[in-house]
Amino acid sequence: MFYRENGQFKTSYRADLALFPVAQDRWAMLALAAIAFVAVPLLASDYSFRAIFIPFLILSLAAMGLNILVGYCGQISLGTGAFMAVGAYAAYNLQVRIDGMPLLLAIIGGGLCAMVFGVLFGIPSLRIRGLYLAVATLAAQFFTDWFTNRVKWVTNDSSSGSVSVRTLEMFGLEFHTPAQKYLLVLSLVLVFGLLAKNLVRGAIGREWMAMRDMDVAAAVIGIRPVYAKLSAFAVSSFIVGVAGALWGFVHLGAWEPSAFSIDKSLQLLFMIIIGGLGSIAGSFFGAAFVVLLPLLLNYVPHWLGLPISTATASHLEHMIFGALIVFFLIVEPHGLARLWSTGRQKLRLWPFPH
Repeated sequence: MFYRENGQFKTSYRADLALFPVAQDRWAMLALAAIAFVAVPLLASDYSFRAIFIPFLILSLAAMGLNILVGYCGQISLGTGAFMAVGAYAAYNLQVRIDGMPLLLAIIGGGLCAMVFGVLFGIPSLRIRGLYLAVATLAAQFFTDWFTNRVKWVTNDSSSGSVSVRTLEMFGLEFHTPAQKYLLVLSLVLVFGLLAKNLVRGAIGREWMAMRDMDVAAAVIGIRPVYAKLSAFAVSSFIVGVAGALWGFVHLGAWEPSAFSIDKSLQLLFMIIIGGLGSIAGSFFGAAFVVLLPLLLNYVPHWLGLPISTATASHLEHMIFGALIVFFLIVEPHGLARLWSTGRQKLRLWPFPH
C-alpha cells in the first residue's frame, strides 16, 4: 500500500486536527515545497517563469480569494477583476505618492483598499443573493473600468492611461531576474495559502459554509448573516487585491485598465469551477489548467505536424473551456479537486477493493 496509515496513532486532539494529519501528506508537501523553492529556480528557463510559473502562482492566489467567497460562502461574484484592479492601482499610488514606501507595505495596502471596496459592494448581499448578487458585483466591475479610464488621478495623470512600477525591492533585496520574482511570489502565495487553509478550517470557515448550505438555518442556530457574509467579502477581496498588486507589479510591470477587465473576472470564475468550488487545492488545479491549456493548444498541434493558426487555437481554447465547464457542472460539480480526493481515497484502500 503506497498510502499506508496503519500504525499512525493520534494521541491528542491537536494531532487529529493537524493541517496534514497523515504522514505521507506531510512528506509530500515538504517534497513539493523543496522542488518549488530549490529545483524549479535552478532548472527552469526565464520563459517558463514569465509564461507559466509566475502567472500560475498569482492566478492561484486570486482564485483562492474568489473561492473563499463563492465556494465556501456561496456568494456569487463577477467583479473579481475589479478587486484586482483596486489592489494594483492602490499599491501603485501608495508607492508613487509616499516616498520610501516599502514594496511589501504597498502590496498589503493595496489588499486593504480592495477589502474596503469589496465590503462596500458586498453590502447588497445582505438583501439579495444568486443572480441578483452576481449583477450587483458586476456593477463593481463596470464602475472600476469607468473610474480607472476617466479619473486621471488614479494613473498619476498619465496621458496614455498606462502606469509602470519602480524596481522591485523588499528587505534590501532587489528582484530583477524572473527567478527572483518567482521566489517572491511563491513565498507570498505560500503564506496566504496557509492562512486561508487554516481560516476555512476554523470557526469562521464553518460559518461561511453554513451560510452557503442554508442561510436561514444558519441564522436560526445563531450565526450572524451580516458578519459571515461581509467577512467573506472582506477576506476574499483582500486576497484578490494582493493578487492584483502582484499581477501588476511582478508579472506585468506596466499595465492599462484593460488588464483587469471583465474577461479576468470570468477567467477566475472558470478556474474555481474547473478546479473545484470550496477547495483551496482546487484553486491551484484550476489556475494550472487555465495557464497550461493555451500553451498546449499552441504547441501540441505543431508537435503532431498539424498546421493550426493562432486564431484557431484561440477559438479552440474558448470552446474547450465552455465544454469543460458544462462537463464539470454535470458530471463532477466539485471539479478537479474532487477527482484528486477520489484518487487519494483509492490509494488509501489499494490493493483491496473495499
